[in-house]
Amino acid sequence: MAVKKETNRTRRIAELIKRELALLIPQSVRDPHVGLVTLTYASVSPDMSNARIYFTLLGNLEKAKETERALNRAAGFLRRELHGRVVLRSIPQLRFHYDESVERGARVSSLIDRAMAEDRPKDDESEK
Repeated sequence: MAVKKETNRTRRIAELIKRELALLIPQSVRDPHVGLVTLTYASVSPDMSNARIYFTLLGNLEKAKETERALNRAAGFLRRELHGRVVLRSIPQLRFHYDESVERGARVSSLIDRAMAEDRPKDDESEK
């Protein structure tokens, strides 16, 4: 079974949904577990029935998991709100996922910085 390639249409729809949700979440979601989230990426299945929305936020992993649960509880509400704002035949089911790539990138960057800082004194001694 071949995996279907993401089409231009699914990319555009995913971007539209992400943009609208970025406006809707701070205005409409009243759950105290949902703080300031930043939507990083969205993808829509080829049949347009499901959308995966990735987000990041400041805080620890436990806060991220609470926020993920709260956003997924609000997914039905957000889907209904999207229906009034986006012109599509059907609005996909929404699933929110915490995007760990930003955190992972910061961790890798800090490891590189630390390794470079440890190498500097060695370079200074070898020049003498």
